[in-house]
Amino acid sequence: MLGGVENHSLPRAAAFFDLDKTVIAKSSTLTFSKSFYQGGLIKRRAALRTAYAQFVFLAGGLDHDQMERMREYLSALCRGWNVQQVREIVAETLHQLIDPIIYDEAASLIEEHHAAGRDVVIVSTSGAEVVEPIGELLGADRVVATRMVVGEDGCFTGEVEYYAYGPTKAEAVRELAASEGYDLDRCYAYSDSATDLPMLQAVGHPHTVNPDRALRREALARGWPILEFRHPVRLKKRLSAFSVPPRPALVAAAAIGAAAATAGLVWYTSRRRGTA
Repeated sequence: MLGGVENHSLPRAAAFFDLDKTVIAKSSTLTFSKSFYQGGLIKRRAALRTAYAQFVFLAGGLDHDQMERMREYLSALCRGWNVQQVREIVAETLHQLIDPIIYDEAASLIEEHHAAGRDVVIVSTSGAEVVEPIGELLGADRVVATRMVVGEDGCFTGEVEYYAYGPTKAEAVRELAASEGYDLDRCYAYSDSATDLPMLQAVGHPHTVNPDRALRREALARGWPILEFRHPVRLKKRLSAFSVPPRPALVAAAAIGAAAATAGLVWYTSRRRGTA
């Protein structure tokens, strides 16, 4: 039984999962960079630089200051991007790109939580155009993701409406608990990053997954479980074995341009290399 999952029928409870490096082995937004390039959303130079950005992310992730700089750049960067085009690109390449990088251990945990009667909620800083389809693929019940304002022309205006990051994730967890009747003391949360400490502290059963150094220190000090996920698996190979068919994600927060998030990381990576 992975992660010490126990069966509590009442009151209602949920399991909250970060996405990148917790459920999937890479950055969800950067994984689509080649597809965005082929769709004309980013230029060749930017597409090439995302490979380095993916390396930086996998090697150690982005700390708080780096994430804040990325967010500041997003508002100007994504202005004018067509939302429907982003969604179509993600839909066309979702299974090809995401299916092979889902952790087998995470898929098993999602299955166990559903079998125990808990909702599964993906809570991610990445954009909803990417997170929502992945949540549906995983059978998540709800998705919380970053969103930006979309104009009447169907394009991003460049204004950030909601940023699902740090304390904001914890606020979303508490709001869902209030609206859905979850008992937070019986809820679970999983993340790899110290930036998600507020979300982990909000529940009764916090778990760290492939934690960064700062989160590992906190987990050891607090006695939190440390899980190591090492085996990506094609999800469709598991679906036939699922006792409960995957359920569509009921979206709790919608829409940032995944392309904007990708390009923001490209900008940060380019700046970091220039500084070096």
